[in-house]
Amino acid sequence: MSAIRWARISVICFSLPAFPGQSVVPSAASPDVNRRIVLDVVVTGKSEKRVSGLEEQDFTVVDNKEPQKLVSFQAVERPTDDPPVKIILLVDRVNTSFGSAGIAREQTKKFLRQNGGKLDLPVSMIFFSDSGTTGVEKPTRDGNALAAALDESDSGLRTTGRSQGIYGAVDRLQMSLRTLNAVAGNEVNNPGRKLLIWLSAGWPMLAGPRVQLSSKDQQEVFNAIVAASTALRQARIALYSIDTVGVSGGLRSNYYLEFVKGVKTARQAQAGNLALPVIAYQTGGRVLYSSNDIAEQIARCAVDATSYYVLSFDSPPADGPNEYHALDVKIGKPGLTARTRTGYYAQP
Repeated sequence: MSAIRWARISVICFSLPAFPGQSVVPSAASPDVNRRIVLDVVVTGKSEKRVSGLEEQDFTVVDNKEPQKLVSFQAVERPTDDPPVKIILLVDRVNTSFGSAGIAREQTKKFLRQNGGKLDLPVSMIFFSDSGTTGVEKPTRDGNALAAALDESDSGLRTTGRSQGIYGAVDRLQMSLRTLNAVAGNEVNNPGRKLLIWLSAGWPMLAGPRVQLSSKDQQEVFNAIVAASTALRQARIALYSIDTVGVSGGLRSNYYLEFVKGVKTARQAQAGNLALPVIAYQTGGRVLYSSNDIAEQIARCAVDATSYYVLSFDSPPADGPNEYHALDVKIGKPGLTARTRTGYYAQP
């Protein structure tokens, strides 16, 4: 089989608007939007238990190996409406087989109907299919109403299935990235933290020895990486990837971890850097797979909204456009781990 060239893919993936009236990448309202970096940090101890009660002096934010002075600090426990936090459940029917979609639907309803349908936090839903993107836009704590909307949602026609080979994979990748950026565009002006839980078998990685990228192709990939990273950061979205295939297949290894390191230049860009679990990892979300209990996995993601810390600092001016900065948050107490976004792209 001849090698697959990214040029057939990239030129159609990242320039198309997805939702009417929304740009793919949210523009900065002021210079402070680019300079002010806000981090939502989840701290865990043994058995992934969330740790509360920490203070500002317990945290050190390191930007490109340089400690930063915090501009603000806030500990959030059992959040109410101030500061706002919400969960967005995205049901992916483009990248999921009919059978897996049915299982995921029932498991999602199980999560929504727990505790009599009374949700701890506001939840909105997005139904992503080949025919478009619909859903319950206004967040609600009424899990029964969301479950009913899920039942009534149209599954859409699958016209870009895996049987169509590389061209079907290209279409699914295009639609998936366009939807991700559009969700961020819709949320950028909404205050507070958002957990975007993407229920999917995962969109195509298009990575491997058969994929060859020219320098032009790599630039297209790099532009897409910067766009997605910046859009999600500005919207304060942490992405969570839940594999709906379960124990029978799907994401069977940690292969995605080969692509999670921050991409500094176009020459380093690979198609795998745009995979769903890669982006989730980089935003400080989680990657869950190999389980048939999807309801429990959704709950494991949602608990990240119950106890976390909000830190902010002003990034130093970049020497050039799209300068990658690696981030690390250190905790001054033993046995604790901080999870947040792993980097960002700074501007001059």
